[in-house]
Order: sequence, then structure tokens, then C-alpha cells
Amino acid sequence: MTQPTTPLEDSKDGAHRTDHDLLGDRLVPAEAYWGVHTLRAVENFPITGQPLSTNGHLVRGLAAVKLAAARTNRELGLLDAERGEAIEAACREILDGHLVDQFVVDVIQGGAGTSSNMNANEVIANRALELLGHAKGEYAYLHPNDHVNLSQSTNDVYPTAVRVATVAGIEELLGALVRLEDACAEKAAEFRTVVKMGRTQLQDAVPMTLGQEFGTYAVTIGEDRERLREASTLIHEINLGATAIGTGLNAPPGYAEAACRHLGEATGLPLVTAVDLIEATQDMGAFVHLSGVLKRVAVKLSKICNDLRLLASGPRAGFAEISLPAVQSGSSIMPGKINPVIPEVVNQVAFEVIGNDVTITLAAEGGQLQLNAFEPVIVHSLHKSITHLTAACETLTERCVRGITANEERLRASVEQSIGLVTALNPYLGYAAATSIAQEALASGRGVAELVLERGLLTAERLEELLRPERLANLSR
Repeated sequence: MTQPTTPLEDSKDGAHRTDHDLLGDRLVPAEAYWGVHTLRAVENFPITGQPLSTNGHLVRGLAAVKLAAARTNRELGLLDAERGEAIEAACREILDGHLVDQFVVDVIQGGAGTSSNMNANEVIANRALELLGHAKGEYAYLHPNDHVNLSQSTNDVYPTAVRVATVAGIEELLGALVRLEDACAEKAAEFRTVVKMGRTQLQDAVPMTLGQEFGTYAVTIGEDRERLREASTLIHEINLGATAIGTGLNAPPGYAEAACRHLGEATGLPLVTAVDLIEATQDMGAFVHLSGVLKRVAVKLSKICNDLRLLASGPRAGFAEISLPAVQSGSSIMPGKINPVIPEVVNQVAFEVIGNDVTITLAAEGGQLQLNAFEPVIVHSLHKSITHLTAACETLTERCVRGITANEERLRASVEQSIGLVTALNPYLGYAAATSIAQEALASGRGVAELVLERGLLTAERLEELLRPERLANLSR
């Protein structure tokens, strides 16, 4: 007997079984639920070091598709009840989180996802064999291709599983965005009457409140959340039943509709079968659109974090208008230094998402004729964008935004000393007088209010009324 030649072939107890494919025989550890196709794929694609098991949503998506296919094949009389029930039971175990470690193929692979599909077929077949009282590898009783993959092709299984997985990931991201939006809204309420100077092009503009500033963050996050939910609806269209290229070869009449219904029941998702399965099998447009929306979310989050870093800069030589929570020491050489590490990490996630969007765009464009062979890298890039954005939002919410405090004395002083304050008085002083006040304030370093009172242009009572926070920031609107 040939001895194991790769680490994957090593068995815990030294026992092996022989698996066969069109290239010949290979030894597989007796305890492994995967088989020869998976073994060859692992050897062929040592790319990221990240197996399918690192994408739990995709593993569950594959199991859900196989469960729906088994139910449909039983319903249409193509699969006997005993085998069908065993396959379904194996799929339910995977959906419950078991056997995930058996999905060992690298997430980036050649073959348009075939290795992922075969990994799922083998794991499900071998667990089903156990449930039927047979040993792993006794495929004469239940076969990965003939039974688990019945009426299917990688080209409809993998894209459908990807869509199920992607929708699940988006739901998690939407939840994280809601919590970040709420945290910003809470800060907006907390800082409602804290007046500060607004800025355009980093120059003093006109007064506003810190609450209004945080309110805009809540609004922009809410807008992006809605755009993301809209984009998610496109991902609910599946091509299950298309088989190889969309013609439905080897799938019986009614299979696509029944499989979609069963998959919807298994996942709780409002899935629909694409109108044109040939088009749906080759088109990656929905993923390109979704990635574009994820990029939009990333860009907006990064801009917010840029603002937070700038507003918290200092503590003496910067803006120092707000203080971010101190979560760790900031320097190995400068005692007492605290850095804005949470906004910084969110910035970096945003940069990654923007890069992932480029990858997804090129991979979608690179498809040829009736199939896109580059869907694995699209899936991997989307998975990273969604999961990393989710984690970034949660981190930003809990370790930064909720703990932000306002440096009210600094903010008040900046308003009182700002030349921009004169803009709020312009309608009552006239443009010429307001300009003169601004010039003298700039040259002398004195405050606008002080100069207005000195020149007798307004009474102290009237000036106080005009400089009320509610009026300066137009809070009545």
C-alpha cells in the first residue's frame, strides 16, 4: 500500500481508506469525511491558507442547497426515501454547526467552485453513509455525485450557496450599522446644545452644534444602510436548476421551481428563480453592484473616522474639540500619548474594502461565455468586505463612539474667538460694518462680540439674544 505523501493524508490512528477518481487511487485518512476530490483540490490550491470552514455562511449555504436538492429529488421520484433522508440528516447536522472542519479546500481555487461543491458532496455523502450504517467511502450505497449532486451542477449549486451566504452576512452587517447609527444619534442628542464652529476647507465657517455634527453621521449611516438593504434584494435571485450552463440539462421539469421553494423553506429567505437561467449562470452583476454599495459604506465610514481623528487631535496642539476613549497606550517612547487607534483601524478596513471592490470588478469582467470561472475570488472578496465591515462597525460603536466626550470649554472659546461668528451678525450689522469687525478681530486677536459691544453696534441684551446656541445653529429648523 502506498504511504501518505502529504500532511493532509496523515491519519490520526494510521488507518486509511482508498478513494478513486478519474486520475486514479489515493489514500485518504479513514476518519476524514472528505474524499479524493477534496484531497487533490487542497494539494492544487495552497493559496490563502484559509479553508472553506473560515466562511461559515458559505458552508451552511452549501448544506442548505444540498438539503433542498435532496428534498426536491425525493419529491420528483428521483431519489429513494432512505438515501434522501440520510442526505437531509447530514445536511441538517452541518447547518447546526457540525462537520464544518471537514470543509478544507482553499477559498480561492480554480474550477469555478467545483472543488467547493465536491468537498460538500463528499462530506455529506460520507456522513450519510454512516447514518445508513456503512463505512465512509462505500459509495456503492450512496455516492457523492450520483446521489448528493443529483440534478445539480457546480454552476448552479455554488452560485446559489454564495447568494444564501452573502445575504446572511449582509444581515449581520445591517445590524452592526443600526447599532452604530443609534450610537451616533445618542451623541447627537447628548451634544444638542454644545455650540462649536463649523468648518469648510478646514477654515472657520459658521457656528453649529456638536449635536448637529454627530446627527449627520447618524443620517449618513442610515442612508447607507438603506442602500445596502436594496442591494441585498438582488442577491435573492438564484439559478438553482440551471445545472451546467443554464439549460437545465439533467434536471427534470419542475426541479428549479421546487428546489427554490425548498431552499426558501430551509433558509427562511424570500428566494426567487431567475427568469433566464442561462443569463443568471454567467452574470456577476449583482455582486458588482453589492460591492459598490459596500465600497460606499466603507468610504462614508472612513470619512467619519477622519473627522473623529481630526476633532480629537491634540490634546494641546490640535483641535481637541472632543475626546475619544483611551483604549491603549499610544507610544513606546512618548509617555502619556494616546492615539485614535479605533478610527484608524476602521480607516484600514475601508481601504481594504475599496481594494476588494477592484478585485470583484475585474473578476466579474473576466468571465467568458456561459460561465464566470472567477467566482471564488469574488466570494472571498465579498466575504472579507462584509465581515470586516461588520467587525469595524461593532468596534467603532462600542470602543469609540459610545465613549466620546465633548470638550465644551474649548468649543465655546473657539466660537467666541472665531471670525466666523460675524457671519451670524451680518444681517444686523450690515456687510460693511461686519467686514470691518472681522478685519479688526483678525488683526488684533480680540473677539467679535467684544468689538461689537465696544463700537456700540448692538446692546449686550440684543447680542446675547443673537448669539444664543439655538439661534446660531438654527436648531428651530
